[in-house]
Amino acid sequence: MNLHAKLQQRAAQGKPVRVGLIGAGKFGSMYLAQVPRTPGVHLVGIADLSPDGARANLARVGWHPERTQAVSLDAAVQAGTTHIGDDWQALVRHPAIDVIVECTGHPIAAVDHCLEAFNHGKHVVNVTVEADAFCGPLLARKAQQAGVVYSLAFGDQPALICDLVDWARTCGFPVVAAGRGHKWLPHFSQSTPDTVWGYYGLTPEQAVRGGLNPKMFNSFLDGSKPSIESTAVSNATGLGVPSNGLLYPPASVEDIPYVTRPISEGGVLERKGMVEVISSLETDGRKIPYDIRMGVWVTVEAETDYIRNCFEEYNAHTDPSGRYFTLYKRWHLIGLEVGVSVASVALRAEPTGVATAWNADVVATAKRDLAVGEMLDGEGGYTVWGRLLPAATSQRMGGLPLGLAHGVKVIRPVAQGQSLSWADVAMDTNTHAYRIRREMESLFATVPGSGA
Repeated sequence: MNLHAKLQQRAAQGKPVRVGLIGAGKFGSMYLAQVPRTPGVHLVGIADLSPDGARANLARVGWHPERTQAVSLDAAVQAGTTHIGDDWQALVRHPAIDVIVECTGHPIAAVDHCLEAFNHGKHVVNVTVEADAFCGPLLARKAQQAGVVYSLAFGDQPALICDLVDWARTCGFPVVAAGRGHKWLPHFSQSTPDTVWGYYGLTPEQAVRGGLNPKMFNSFLDGSKPSIESTAVSNATGLGVPSNGLLYPPASVEDIPYVTRPISEGGVLERKGMVEVISSLETDGRKIPYDIRMGVWVTVEAETDYIRNCFEEYNAHTDPSGRYFTLYKRWHLIGLEVGVSVASVALRAEPTGVATAWNADVVATAKRDLAVGEMLDGEGGYTVWGRLLPAATSQRMGGLPLGLAHGVKVIRPVAQGQSLSWADVAMDTNTHAYRIRREMESLFATVPGSGA
């Protein structure tokens, strides 16, 4: 509760938290908009494939040009300004930087960035949750071994869900379910970048005018991103996952404690203690009033009559039994909130969500029949979407993690709806991302209670 006070102290002492940002796109720009408004933080450098694009984004969010003219990282440290370049290795290796914010959205590159940062004693706030989904447990272990903190990014929904789960458990409540909202109908899983704007109610022209990335937006729509984020939450909190993918029960905010109960009690859960995603659409496509589409939630249980009576006395909205109560945030502010993670890891050495076990996985699943020789194009593309599965299930089938399904050739026919395995593709086995994933499979193999 005192992060702001600690940042003010650092500002008064002339010892700001020094930050390096990799990737100054949409998410990164939102964080950049808040940096000048946050005491005790110095953004030393930005590494981006397009330094000119980064400068344009800085101007767009209100930075004064004189703040970004440092000719080197050393000069930026001395003057309290910011250096912009394309050399991410120089950024993560600079001795003055305390925290790296990985914001590229490219999972394979993100693994390289995280590992190199650990090797040079940097804390990492990983915005690229796609990387965390396929190797977060091992990234967390390697960070610990290096004596640094690895963290999910506050403002993104997984960290916010983890925060709600922590609140519940700290208060002494058993967590029945936790998750986010989403706009979902089953056929969305087949959406491609060519069809996505129609589902969002935009024309292609409007999307181009807004500079919107169809593949990125489609990764949300087709269910890949909800699966990715649910995986991160499961691995960080120990909550289980559905046996065959997210159910997306439709519900208003008021209905969440009704549907997030076990099946035996009128809900949809296989058992208590699960991740799930709530749909903002009825099964016939009608919009649900007062939805949780952009928010997060946790459902807890009153284990005694006394606690249940307290719920009643304080007008807590529960299910008819009075035992299940849902706390929620209807909105998240994405990159505008990342500063919470930066401050937490730098000043408290505490992550805002981090994998503690391998419970869940996201397996690449065919959007259509795939022929030998086709190239997979990852989340949000034309070929695959991500299905959330228990880690033990994924490991038994040799499931291909969605985060590694980029530029990979299909070597066996795959039917629509089939989840792919390692045997279905020809992998580049030389990347850090591939090697760390295989290392994780070996280290975390079939742990009892791993979400199966």
